[in-house]
Amino acid sequence: MNEIRRDVFQAISDPVRREIVMLLSVNKLTLNRVAENFKISRPAISKHVKILEECGLITIKKQGRERYCIINPEPLNQVYDWLSYFDKFWDKKLNALKNFLEK
Repeated sequence: MNEIRRDVFQAISDPVRREIVMLLSVNKLTLNRVAENFKISRPAISKHVKILEECGLITIKKQGRERYCIINPEPLNQVYDWLSYFDKFWDKKLNALKNFLEK
């Protein structure tokens, strides 16, 4: 069976997963605490958490009987780098337009 390769872009493509990342950026949470923030089923939340874990955005640590979700923001650097390219691209284009209009 082929394993699906996950990346950070796939992880953040879904609004629920983006919200989970935002929640975990404040504090580590148990899976139940994460699920309490959404109006979708616990199995659906577990699926989202699994995708986030597979791409390395979160880790799951077992403490006693609880499983805690902990953010690992390092993979978001890929997104930042990608967006930075376009930020510079549009700055250059808009500055050229501004210079053209000022002449």
